[in-house]
Amino acid sequence: MKRFLLVLVIALAVIGGLVTWRGNQKAAWDAAKEAQKSTRVPVLIAHAVVADVPVYVDGIGTVQARNTVSIKPIVDGPLVSVRFREGQDVNAGDVLAEIDPRTYQAAYDQAVAKKAQDEANLRNAELDLTRYEKLAKTQYTTAQQADTQRSTVAQLEAQVRQDQAQIDSARTNLSYTTIKAPVTGRTGIRQVDQGNIVHSSDTTPITVLTTLQPIDVVFTLPQQTLPEVTEAMAHGSPDVLALPQSGDSGQVLDRGRVTVLDNQVDQTTGTIKLKAEFANPGLKLWPGAFVNVRLPLRVDRNATTVPTAAVQRGPNGAFLFAVSADGTAHRRDVTISQQDETAAVVTGGIKPGDSVVTDGASLVTDGAHLKLLTQGAG
Repeated sequence: MKRFLLVLVIALAVIGGLVTWRGNQKAAWDAAKEAQKSTRVPVLIAHAVVADVPVYVDGIGTVQARNTVSIKPIVDGPLVSVRFREGQDVNAGDVLAEIDPRTYQAAYDQAVAKKAQDEANLRNAELDLTRYEKLAKTQYTTAQQADTQRSTVAQLEAQVRQDQAQIDSARTNLSYTTIKAPVTGRTGIRQVDQGNIVHSSDTTPITVLTTLQPIDVVFTLPQQTLPEVTEAMAHGSPDVLALPQSGDSGQVLDRGRVTVLDNQVDQTTGTIKLKAEFANPGLKLWPGAFVNVRLPLRVDRNATTVPTAAVQRGPNGAFLFAVSADGTAHRRDVTISQQDETAAVVTGGIKPGDSVVTDGASLVTDGAHLKLLTQGAG
């Protein structure tokens, strides 16, 4: 009897303990759920949207002046004047410098005088020829004398033509004493000062003149883009953007157009070379500078896009966190066909209208409950 009562007491104690444990466990679960609700991860979200997205390729280019001219003397002599300021914009035909013209003016005057002398001799020889031809007809002189005089006239005519060539040469040399801008552009630093003796053989130019408007950019692209580039150029000169090397795609230095696709692939680098022309109205492109070049190739119509900030990279590729209606995060592996600083084109793993996490994703795990601070449009 005593054993029975002891067993009964122990059984009642065990049952009471189990009831108490289950009550405590339920309370702990309820507390954990409340804690989980109160610790939702704050995030910003956006929606996947349908848009027409331009497809482009990026390359690195070098700015080149449209014209680069070393202003050098063609004739020798003292440099008597320099008529430009360093960094001055000049037009084609503007006088930049002058060489002492007196020696060349004298040579020109001498050539003109020589021609006048030979022309006088020619006129006299022509008169004699006329007389000899008349006398030869009446046999007052021999035909040989007439032929000799005819040859003299021909020689003097050739001499006059030679004199004219000498005049042209002297005039040309005289014109070279006035150094003019061959193209419109901007002068550089003056490298020869007034008063120096300059020579046509000098290697140092007086200055270097460069054309800045318009200006060219030569850039390279991978040879794999050649079919798309040729397709784009088949419909005209594609537009192209010049961007700073800082990587700020929002700052466009200038907009231009592709003018030349090189006729061969560089086998060393596996690239193709292109040249683009820019109006450069603000002079933001400068010869010798490096710029990023963006060449649009086509437009993908009705593409699904999400903000670039929503896309993350992992060992298995790109993924993002989609947000369900109850505010729960779900990891989605996605396929990205194109991505820039603002938007990414998704070809698989997400559909238009889905909500995705754009800010705070580093704190989000699959199945986490989210606190939506702001809901914006994609």
